[in-house]
Amino acid sequence: MTETSVPFRAGREGYASFRIPAVVATASGTLLAFCEGRVNSARDYGHIDIVLKRSTDGGHTWGPLTVAADNNWHLAGNPAPVVLDSGRILLVYVRSTAGASEDAILRGEVSDTDGRRVWVRHSDDDGVTWSSSKEITAQVKKPGWRWYATTPGHAIQLGTGRVVVAANHTIPPAGTDSGTEARYNSGHCLLSDDRGATWRIGYIDENTDGYINVNESTAAELPDGRVYFNTRNDSVSPGNRADAYSDDGGQTLVKPFRPQAGLVAPICEGSVLQLRDPDVLLFSGPADPAARALMTIRVSTDHGVTWRSAYTADGLPAAYSDLVRIDEETVGLLYETGDFGPYESITFRRVPVNRLT
Repeated sequence: MTETSVPFRAGREGYASFRIPAVVATASGTLLAFCEGRVNSARDYGHIDIVLKRSTDGGHTWGPLTVAADNNWHLAGNPAPVVLDSGRILLVYVRSTAGASEDAILRGEVSDTDGRRVWVRHSDDDGVTWSSSKEITAQVKKPGWRWYATTPGHAIQLGTGRVVVAANHTIPPAGTDSGTEARYNSGHCLLSDDRGATWRIGYIDENTDGYINVNESTAAELPDGRVYFNTRNDSVSPGNRADAYSDDGGQTLVKPFRPQAGLVAPICEGSVLQLRDPDVLLFSGPADPAARALMTIRVSTDHGVTWRSAYTADGLPAAYSDLVRIDEETVGLLYETGDFGPYESITFRRVPVNRLT
């Protein structure tokens, strides 16, 4: 039987809304649940902090809310945490000024200084305290890129030690376009080969033909060492998901992103997680093709080629999510949901691995 807890509820603990969940398990087994704490409203801009709750009992209960990263009264968002082989937790995230809306950024109406900039900080005590933040924008964002977002959800460290953070951006428009058109959505990833000391850009997928336009993305390392990328797709291709593979640790893609029609979903973020024992790849996201609802975990036994539904949380509204391996027998699902809308709470479910296999 699955078990649920609710670490974040809208309108409580000083925040009007909680969005954009991410979850990791530390080397000691502590679960860290991150999200955006939106102070005044549910809008995607304004005063937003990255908040955190810790669980030392596998997600049954959660400790007090703390702030993992902030930007004074401006925006700190899109948490992309990853637990390194050293035990250190890296937190890659973005900052922008409070008044910089996505629409204004897409239209080129926001300066580079006020727009989306990339930062990183770390914790060496299981998320209790955090280092000062260091800006890495110059290393990972090309001049001219407008919108920029890390993940959402967790980042990964490969067996080689390389850190891979899936990300997306937009490029300037052509002709009379405004920049808000979906065809300017593009994908890339951040790479670090020294455990977060320095960074560079990996693959870049920019395609303005309107068929597949990479948006919010997630990544997993397959048992054979390839990196699997899965993305939200806001264009006219079959379905709303697309995927791609890299056989050089995210530096390049074997082929550009292609439609993944086996994942029925609305236009929404999703999460992937590779289990090693058993060897299955998981995807979480809403399964209603037309609405953000019906949170479902899908399973692939052929490394992302085909998918089947394995576990449905319930029939309620649901949106963004992230997955974590809790222990040999349990997977954790952290996701946005509610009785009357998908953004009423961020809920955590413990799902038995045998329910997925």
